[in-house]
Amino acid sequence: MFQLLAPFVHAIQPFLIPLCFLFAWLFILSLISSMVGSVREIIARSQTMHQIPCSDCQFFTNDHRLKCTIHPTIANTEQAIYCRDFQPHQSFSSLS
Repeated sequence: MFQLLAPFVHAIQPFLIPLCFLFAWLFILSLISSMVGSVREIIARSQTMHQIPCSDCQFFTNDHRLKCTIHPTIANTEQAIYCRDFQPHQSFSSLS
C-alpha cells in the first residue's frame, strides 16, 4: 500500500514546505484576527455597560434582592440606560 503512494509523496514533497509555511501563517493571522475582533466586542460591550446609570440613582439600593425600588426588573440592564425615573443621588451638604 505504501509502495503505491511513494511516487505521489515524491511528487508533492517539494511543495510541502511552502504549503506548511503558508498554512502556519494563515493560522497565526486567523488567530490574531479573532483576538482583535474579540477585543473590539469587549470594548463595545463595556462602553454600553458604562452607560447604565443605576448606581448613581437615588432609588438604587445596591441590594441583590431589590436593586431598584422603582424598576426592579430592569435595574442594571441595558433597558435602564434611558430610565425616565432616574434621579441622581442628593448629597446631604446640598440640602441645607
